[in-house]
Amino acid sequence: MGVKGLQSFVERCCPEACVTVNLREMARQHVAKNQQSCTSTADMTSPTLVVDGMSCLCHWYSCTNWVCGGQWMEYLDVLKNWVEAFTSAGINLVFFFDGVVEEQKRPEWVKRRHRVNRDIVKIFNHIKERGEQPGKQLSCLPSALATFTPLALRSLGQKVFCSVREADYEIASYARRHGSMGILGQDSDFIIYDSAPYLSVAKLRINGLTTLMYDRQKVCRNIGLAVTQLPLLACLLGNDVVSEEHMQHIRNNAVAAYRRTNPEPYLGHPQGQLVLAVAQFVRSLNISEEEETGLVPHSLNVSSSQSELLKKGICSYLLPGHKDYELVDISAPPFAFEKHVSPEILKACREKHVAAEGFMVYSVVCAGVTECSNSLEDEEDKELPPQAFVYKPCRQRVYGLLLLLGKDDSSVDVPAIREWFVFPGNPLKEADMVHPAPVNIPCGEPSLDLLWFSSGPEVSALRLAAFLAVFDCLDYSDLHGEIGDSLLAALCLVTYVVLQVQTLSEEDVDAYLSQAVCLRLKSPLELQRIELPLLSSRAVQLGSLYVRGLSHLLGANNASGCPLPSAALMPWHSFDGRLFHSKYLLAHSSVEKSELLDSDMSCLSQFVQLKEKLVETCRKRGRLLQSRPRGTQRNLQPPPGARYRGTHSGFPPRVDQGWRGETKRGLRHGQRWREKEEVWREQSDYENPGTEHWRGGHGGGGQSFFSCPTNSYEGQPGTRNQFRGRLYHNRRRY
Repeated sequence: MGVKGLQSFVERCCPEACVTVNLREMARQHVAKNQQSCTSTADMTSPTLVVDGMSCLCHWYSCTNWVCGGQWMEYLDVLKNWVEAFTSAGINLVFFFDGVVEEQKRPEWVKRRHRVNRDIVKIFNHIKERGEQPGKQLSCLPSALATFTPLALRSLGQKVFCSVREADYEIASYARRHGSMGILGQDSDFIIYDSAPYLSVAKLRINGLTTLMYDRQKVCRNIGLAVTQLPLLACLLGNDVVSEEHMQHIRNNAVAAYRRTNPEPYLGHPQGQLVLAVAQFVRSLNISEEEETGLVPHSLNVSSSQSELLKKGICSYLLPGHKDYELVDISAPPFAFEKHVSPEILKACREKHVAAEGFMVYSVVCAGVTECSNSLEDEEDKELPPQAFVYKPCRQRVYGLLLLLGKDDSSVDVPAIREWFVFPGNPLKEADMVHPAPVNIPCGEPSLDLLWFSSGPEVSALRLAAFLAVFDCLDYSDLHGEIGDSLLAALCLVTYVVLQVQTLSEEDVDAYLSQAVCLRLKSPLELQRIELPLLSSRAVQLGSLYVRGLSHLLGANNASGCPLPSAALMPWHSFDGRLFHSKYLLAHSSVEKSELLDSDMSCLSQFVQLKEKLVETCRKRGRLLQSRPRGTQRNLQPPPGARYRGTHSGFPPRVDQGWRGETKRGLRHGQRWREKEEVWREQSDYENPGTEHWRGGHGGGGQSFFSCPTNSYEGQPGTRNQFRGRLYHNRRRY
């Protein structure tokens, strides 16, 4: 996040503070320096670079089709090569990722989410107009990249931490405490912290291991301040704790005074003048020990509320060892639901979270809050609800596992989780209060301590039952051990989505299942070579929806005591966006199943087994899967020479065009999704009279699953073969 305008000022106005460094040479110098202070070779350790993982995500993810949901197998190879470049140079890496969003920084988090949502609208408009991915100037990282990257790095044998407070602070503290050779990131806060040298990941050239180092000592000399004055400068310029608006009057006065004392017109960048003016103002305060009250000098002349805000902002930069560190409030926040779980569970939650092993459980049990950043969701699509709504019943059951298991009377004093989930139309003015829902486990409701800490075949069965119950897939318990864990997880996820999303068609399911089955036979190079003649905005959203579901699988697995190995839930073992997109286009062009399964009989057999299980499970709950192929898109031209299997014209199906189904009736353009969620579910009930209802009384939030109309398209009965190759150019696009 960082200090407003500081880094651009350093790059433009303090070129002497921007030093190109070779990390191999820097590592050698670091070792030589430490050798002088070590009493024996046993005291010597390899040089360590502390990496701000969140700053690196956009640099790590260099795969071509970011819009399709993520090329995860290729991404894992990118991370592997990146890590090997450092380890081959004798440099150890320690990674930190944001584990929490501190409430004082929530307003800034919300601003950024709204800004990304505006970009997502432009992305979908571009795809629907041109049938292709936008350029780099308008891009968005795949959903859940920040969730799975720490686990990817752990799988590569790296040391990874998730923060329990602001990650920047923990990075700077770790680097200072361990004498690290540097901090690799892209955040101007690292100029302010009195810690290890700050190295730019944006300027990193991985082949030669060279980058730019921002020398804070030279920055201070340039602006005439001491390192200890940098925190006050940062707060007056505006950061994530002290917003620009709070100190606007001080900056205005500082600029006016600077112009009076420097009558020559300033010819540099406007931001440069602002930084120099505020630095001059800080120098003019002439802070003395007698004048100082805490960290904010009397001569600053601010109100008591502004003084407290400044103190909080300055304290956020003070690391252990600083002379005023005792003023920092380092007391851990109280556990949100300590009366609902045992001390052993609380301890395990924190340890798993810090070690990047316990996705979701810490934020729920210890903080009482969970959030989800932007997803690639088309706000104009009236058929697909936001992932926040699709997975809400699942999350409620996860909350139930964590907070209600083993309680004699779970209806008394039921806690509520604060959810900050981003979706189109959500103003994010306040958190949604979501209550846990009990999980229906046939063999009873064991305590969470039993699931997490006990062993034996009976406990293993309980864990699996708890996990499957979260997704209403207890019917699949007999598949455990018969099919691979990754396929079992994929089957659970697709079944859950089918039950939740009434507009999901048989073709959509075929695309999901065929990609899961075929992925295990693909190499990263084969996946990169898949050609996509056009992109479908709907397939883009379905890909993002699936990956968000994988993160919910991970949370449910952690809450259940890990009945499945975490590796089985990783996207590089179960999903590739490019492969899924190709299967989606094939499925909606009504190709034969053998072609959809790459003419591989073992894949076809596995696919048939999974689909039969899914159809039977859904039928028991009154959800009948229907065929609704998409028509061919006529007005978009494929790349020169591109043809698509399964169509006579060489065009893929009209992937962005909606089917005129009854479930869209009554959904007015521009309705907010909070309203549409109720309308959507009510319409499903109203427009399918006489259908059999299955109500998930345990953990379903009172939600019903409804069967769809008879197998028809545009109201006319028939099979999908009747529509192969036809052009549906007069339908409204979504």
